[in-house]
Amino acid sequence: MGENYISCRQEHGSINISEDVISGVVRTAVTEVEGVSGLSTTAGSELAELLGIKTLPKGVKIRFDDNRITTDVIITVSYGSNVVSVAKAVQEAVRNVIIATTGFESADVNVHVSGISFEK
Repeated sequence: MGENYISCRQEHGSINISEDVISGVVRTAVTEVEGVSGLSTTAGSELAELLGIKTLPKGVKIRFDDNRITTDVIITVSYGSNVVSVAKAVQEAVRNVIIATTGFESADVNVHVSGISFEK
């Protein structure tokens, strides 16, 4: 199997979900929230991408500890939007999509607002 899988042992075997799958549905959910202008990444990740080093999907980090999924999302918010309201909407959207996709009820979502985007 691949490198990063979230595994859950069941009575009749195990279920393995790639972190890339969860990151993909999280990114889609985030971009659908009104007021989010995009996902961000850290400078170190951008430099690694320039050097050809594979990094985590842009703006999303998934961790699985003790049957709990923790997601960190780094976003930029559109100018004129209420930052706290947008961040709460992102938390709710991400938590809902993780529960719907994986079946894990215990999902923590940390939203990091890295900036404001202005119209050109």
